[in-house]
Amino acid sequence: MSNKEVAAELFLSSKTVQYHLTRVYAKFGVRSRTELAVHYNTEADEALPEN
Repeated sequence: MSNKEVAAELFLSSKTVQYHLTRVYAKFGVRSRTELAVHYNTEADEALPEN
């Protein structure tokens, strides 16, 4: 989904979406949505209990 599509769904400007994504990227040390998804999935996998 593009920033423009996200903005339309949330009734925000695309610049607002870009601003918040940039802050999230910086917090997690990533540079793209793809890297953020990989980081999120890695964190989620590590939180799962082992069986």
